Amino acid sequence: MHPKDISIEHYSYTLPAERIAAFPLAERDASRLLIYKEGKIEEDIYKNITSLLPEKSLLVFNNTKVIQARILFKKNTGGTIEIFCLEPYETISEYSSVMNKKESVKWQCLIGGAGKWKEGSLQKEVDINGTGSILTATLIQKLSDAYVVEFSWQPQQLTFAEILDKTGDMPLPPYIKRKATDADKKRYQTIYAQHNGSVAAPTAGLHFTQHIFESLQKKNIRTAYVTLHVGAGTFKPIKAASMQGHSMHAEWIDIHIQTIQQLADTTESIIAVGTTSLRTIESLYWMGVKVLLNADVSLDDIAIQQWDVYEHPLVHTKFSTTEALMALMEWMKKNETQRIVITTQILIAPGYIYKVAKAIVTNFHQPQSTLLLLVAAAIGDDWKKIYRYAMENNFRFLSYGDGSLLFINHQ
Repeated sequence: MHPKDISIEHYSYTLPAERIAAFPLAERDASRLLIYKEGKIEEDIYKNITSLLPEKSLLVFNNTKVIQARILFKKNTGGTIEIFCLEPYETISEYSSVMNKKESVKWQCLIGGAGKWKEGSLQKEVDINGTGSILTATLIQKLSDAYVVEFSWQPQQLTFAEILDKTGDMPLPPYIKRKATDADKKRYQTIYAQHNGSVAAPTAGLHFTQHIFESLQKKNIRTAYVTLHVGAGTFKPIKAASMQGHSMHAEWIDIHIQTIQQLADTTESIIAVGTTSLRTIESLYWMGVKVLLNADVSLDDIAIQQWDVYEHPLVHTKFSTTEALMALMEWMKKNETQRIVITTQILIAPGYIYKVAKAIVTNFHQPQSTLLLLVAAAIGDDWKKIYRYAMENNFRFLSYGDGSLLFINHQ
């Protein structure tokens, strides 16, 4: 079956509101861990995850950093306008350049209470490093599913990253029905977060602690870092009856050639920590295949579109993981670049054959979501078995909940 024909109602389950974790546990690595391998289910906790991984494995982490993307403005009449920053509304070569912009920047945003914002600009005063600062938001235009907002600020020497850090709130997922607290600024962020850009956390990584990283090193398990800036589209519900009617969200990847070399050199298992890491490394494979098919392909043309891995001519190729990754590195050297900054719209659903990852560390996902489809692509109909087990054994669900280590079934 082509994933376009998948009926999303077949990827549903009942998730009571009380099973959604509203708060994280006091200790990150105390969360429960469901282990699935070759049809069997076991239990442990994240603190012991190293003992469950093959020696000399390579764990791939997403080191994106969540920005405080939700900004509340008070109108003169006393009403509140909420602006949720989604992604830059401009051509960019790298995300950091946008976050480091000064004076002004344009972003695509969601607006809560947009009907109350009839005209003019909104302003918010805040103290930054002992200096009174003013953030101004001006509504530029309405798009089909968002708005374009121009932010400008005083003093102008501040960067947009600094402005968000002081004026915004942590963007907790919509299914966490409470306001963000100061504690969320730390807990809704991985301990290795580095590059500003996400509006949602790569939540599988929230469970990892310095203790775990030390234990990985002792067992000769290596680590690699990719950057995929998670967009709000990760929470976008599938409203169409079949996947053909769903538009997969595109997200920005930033990858260094040294990381691709690590992946190419790995002879043991490559394990993705989180669905974003997984989507990144699988996208890299298909980018390499595009290069193998056309050595002169442009950067724009190696971007992975929603249906590429099912319909593009590259589907009929039989290149190995190493061949594809080596080709991508050669293309980078030829084009005199050490990094690729590009979008991926890859949709991983049942019917997809994993090319790079051998296992996934991931939380439990919403019913009828693209993330649940990704899990089903890895373990087939056994996704029902593990979700039923998790429900019956009181696992905590979604972003602040427990997680799983899923070894991908042989394909």
